[in-house]
Amino acid sequence: MQKIDNQELTQIVGGISITGPLINSFSTILKTIASLGRSFGSSIRRIASDKVCPIP
Repeated sequence: MQKIDNQELTQIVGGISITGPLINSFSTILKTIASLGRSFGSSIRRIASDKVCPIP
């Protein structure tokens, strides 16, 4: 492994930055998953309690 001096260290570019849009996208994904789970759970509960609207 090579040793890097301070001047070379200041020239290194990279990494990840946590920005607003990144946090917003994770939030949107979590909201979507929660909504799907809520809908799926509600449909299971309605089927189990036999309160499903008949299809004409």
